[in-house]
Amino acid sequence: MAAPIQGISKILCRISTPVLRSIVIHKPCSQRLVTLWARSGPKVELLGRRTFCTALPVKDDSPNEALVRYKDNPWDYLESEEYIERYGKGHVWADYRRNHKGGIPPQKTRKTCIRGDKICGNPCPICRDNNVIIHHQNVKLLQQFINPYTGKVYDPTRTGVCMKQQKVLNQAVNMARDHGLLPFQIPHVEFLAEDFSNSHDAVGSTPTPACLTSGEPWYTWYDKMVPDEKEVAKVKKIYKAYLK
Repeated sequence: MAAPIQGISKILCRISTPVLRSIVIHKPCSQRLVTLWARSGPKVELLGRRTFCTALPVKDDSPNEALVRYKDNPWDYLESEEYIERYGKGHVWADYRRNHKGGIPPQKTRKTCIRGDKICGNPCPICRDNNVIIHHQNVKLLQQFINPYTGKVYDPTRTGVCMKQQKVLNQAVNMARDHGLLPFQIPHVEFLAEDFSNSHDAVGSTPTPACLTSGEPWYTWYDKMVPDEKEVAKVKKIYKAYLK
């Protein structure tokens, strides 16, 4: 009898151990215990009270003061002391170098620097600074990305701007030009009177059409058309009852 009882007790100990552990884990944080089960039997050694959860960090609902200060007037940031200390008198993208493998840089920049809540390790010059806001009225910032000689927007491979911000930048530049905030060059074309006159050689050697000299119309249906008498007689015969 002693042997079967010992076997049953061992089985119960093996089954009860994971069950009791799951009960301890699912207790509230203030009542969770760290327990140690000995292999020899269902002996519980209480090591101390310890919580398995940590308090959530308190979220600060107040946004960044600098972001609020330059959100309505983003052009003020370019004249502030913060901008001068960080960039000096140079452009925003002047000191930017993108990380890439090998000695040859990629032909295109990344699609975007921010995906959801994740930011890449080396964001582009616009994404890395929250105070740099693209706006069609922020003319000084837009001029940093425009070639002063050609008037074209710099390629993103030179400035390092991601494709998402480059699209926003092109839209802002076009809107600024439409509003008259940015100048743009229109190619000058001289219209010569010779191109629109009939006195040059190509027109002078062309003979005048016969219809213009004889007084006949250019198209036959423009002149007075006389109907055929036979066709008129057929129509009258068909509609004889209605012509009375």
